[in-house]
Amino acid sequence: MSALGATAAAAAPAGALFRPLSAEDGEQQPAEIESLCMNCFRNGVTRLLLTRIPFFKEIIVSSFSCPSCSWSNTEIQAAGRIQEQGVRYTLAVTSRQDMNREVVKTDCASARIPELDFEVPAFSQKGVLTTIEGIIDRAVAGLEQDQPARRATDPEVARKIDEFIGKLRQLKEVSSPFTFILDDPSGNSFVENPRAPHRDEALQVTRYRRSPQQCALLGLQGEEVDATPPDAAEDLRDEVLQFNTNCPECNAPASTNMKLVQIPHFKEVIIMATNCDSCGHRTNEVKSGGAIEAQGTRITLRITDPSDMTRDILKSETCSVEIPELEFELGMGALGGKFTTLEGLLKDIRDLVEKNPFTLGDSSTASRTGKLQEFIGKLQDIIEGKAQAHFIMDDPAGNSYLQNVYAPEEDPELSVQRYERTFEQNEELGLNDMRTEGYEAEPASGR
Repeated sequence: MSALGATAAAAAPAGALFRPLSAEDGEQQPAEIESLCMNCFRNGVTRLLLTRIPFFKEIIVSSFSCPSCSWSNTEIQAAGRIQEQGVRYTLAVTSRQDMNREVVKTDCASARIPELDFEVPAFSQKGVLTTIEGIIDRAVAGLEQDQPARRATDPEVARKIDEFIGKLRQLKEVSSPFTFILDDPSGNSFVENPRAPHRDEALQVTRYRRSPQQCALLGLQGEEVDATPPDAAEDLRDEVLQFNTNCPECNAPASTNMKLVQIPHFKEVIIMATNCDSCGHRTNEVKSGGAIEAQGTRITLRITDPSDMTRDILKSETCSVEIPELEFELGMGALGGKFTTLEGLLKDIRDLVEKNPFTLGDSSTASRTGKLQEFIGKLQDIIEGKAQAHFIMDDPAGNSYLQNVYAPEEDPELSVQRYERTFEQNEELGLNDMRTEGYEAEPASGR
């Protein structure tokens, strides 16, 4: 049996290749493979476990141990698909508690500390589940590995490296604040928010579109532009388009339906729904069918009655959600685009918070679990109409919508504010480098 076959047989006795990570699952056993130890060149044992972390991704956990020299090594690899956007985590480290934040770093992610002009390049280390302190320790161990040889051949370089190692070790004491940046073009890395589900002021999460160079490093081919002009006679409003794709859960062939829909008193949107006949997984997503608006939109609803839960809501991918009474904020990109009701969106938020991996199993603490349950209870009271709250949607692209039940009259509980976007918001939307006038003359002048 091959290594992959042995792994599949061990990790999926019930037919599922990736089983949810659980300490109570007695059937979930790693596959053991005899392999060569790179330290003493004798045979050791490699253990592979295919599992799914709740609220995160499918991963492959591997562990090697050698009984001859006692050398061991562990690493993780992302087994799920590459995300649609890259992700960048920027953390302001100000205390020793920040050094204990759990970090999932894939092999294609880079880690930087600007204050020391230090960077761990992408593909220079294997994927790892560790902490910020653990990343610094791995960097120190890597720099110290060849120091004895450098001291003999080039003492000056060895002295400078020793000084830099000392600076890295001082970071662990957090005598002065510094910035930790984790940049992953694949979007599969993660930095813990210990205040979840509340917003972490010290942690900034930015999602971005990959550059052609990053796509090439990940082995992704650029989309080919179809030079054939579209058929003007085709009316997409009266037709449901269907195309083949793969299920995001089991990777089996599935079909995706796409329909252009006109929302009353708003604009056109594209609704996409995927159904998998193999595992029964169903998902839907909403894309804006129009252009980015000239101004951003901030929609505030005061929830005063259970009937407010039935309001239709369109949340675009660029929209953030805030509930001030719960000190809760959902950033851009989370949950994707959705066309649902207010109750449906709040339930999706509740499910998202409940599946946080750092509040389940061995990673949880009593205080953290208690805060999470308290938050879920307050959110459930809002869903059931037992508590009043403000629901705020902030969309810099202006492509989100919350139903006005009094339309075309004004809604006394609903306010819509238009505002000018900041430079940073335009940068995230890719508008700062976009030219809509005068670009036609450039090709003619170059001929």
